[in-house]
Amino acid sequence: MRARLPWGDDLRAGLGAPGRSRRLSSSPRSRVWRVETAGAPVVVKQVVDGHDADERYARELAALRLAAGADPAVVPALLGTAPDDRVLVLEHLDHRHPSGDWIVDYAAALARLHAVARPEHAGVLPRWQGPDAADAASFLRLARALDASVPPGVPGELDDLVRRLALAPGHALLHGDPCPGNDLHTTGGTRFIDFEQAALGSGLVELAYLRIGFPTCWCVTAAPAPLLQRAEAAYRTAWRTETGDELHDDLTDPCAGWLIRGDALVQRARRQGADHLARIPVRDWKWGTVTARQRLVHRLGVVVGMTAGHDGLSGLSTLCADMRRQMLARWPRLRPVPTQRP
Repeated sequence: MRARLPWGDDLRAGLGAPGRSRRLSSSPRSRVWRVETAGAPVVVKQVVDGHDADERYARELAALRLAAGADPAVVPALLGTAPDDRVLVLEHLDHRHPSGDWIVDYAAALARLHAVARPEHAGVLPRWQGPDAADAASFLRLARALDASVPPGVPGELDDLVRRLALAPGHALLHGDPCPGNDLHTTGGTRFIDFEQAALGSGLVELAYLRIGFPTCWCVTAAPAPLLQRAEAAYRTAWRTETGDELHDDLTDPCAGWLIRGDALVQRARRQGADHLARIPVRDWKWGTVTARQRLVHRLGVVVGMTAGHDGLSGLSTLCADMRRQMLARWPRLRPVPTQRP
């Protein structure tokens, strides 16, 4: 059955009668239309399905209202709402295919998004939730399934890592899923959309996306080192410009956290990602256009490099190196993840 455009009396009163509409592609958790109005085309998004639909709608609405304070803009303008139907009406923006160095502008926009929140916004959105003890235990089971030897100190290192991430300071406005596809590249700069998982916390956990390979995304990329350095420098510069503060950007803990967090390993497998990988047949380690094997090998390599000689994560560095060796020996034709987004 074709879904009806949710354009009720309140939207008619504020925005007029809708003209032609066209469904756009979206996740199963939402319906999205491009709608012609007397003023200009708009985008209508309706959050649907799931026991958490009301929470996802509330998060997105709160994040869009908070992000509206950024200048230059980092989100489409919010033009109208219909809370009873979980509907948002947004400015329509023309998306251009990103350039080869897209992550530089992306990183600067991400910093401006993060910087828009202030301490007084505490409680507007939930705090970001990192990996927990179940993720750490699941990751260790995956290591054993790969026949890697777990150094005796690693469980304690992972417990400490989980604790540090839970206590990480910060009040940044976090997108929650800042992946390729949730960004629009326009003539006015990068804009972010789809804030259903927005939260408040340390901006480093999303700056780490660039190094660890966009952990919650279907398309994983690994930028060459010079481009990555430019992007991280752009983030630091934008953060300093917006807040007046220097960013102390040790990304070791955030990258290690994304490595062990379950839903960063397997799509829609929240809190059981590593266990899921350990159970399913090797031939089924697939996710989108990049296999789960490619993702894991890339992230293991990143964490090996970042934790080598680290006082609190040296055992994890040894374990990750062994896991990576085991995987490359088992799948010698495994290719690196792409350097560019599809």
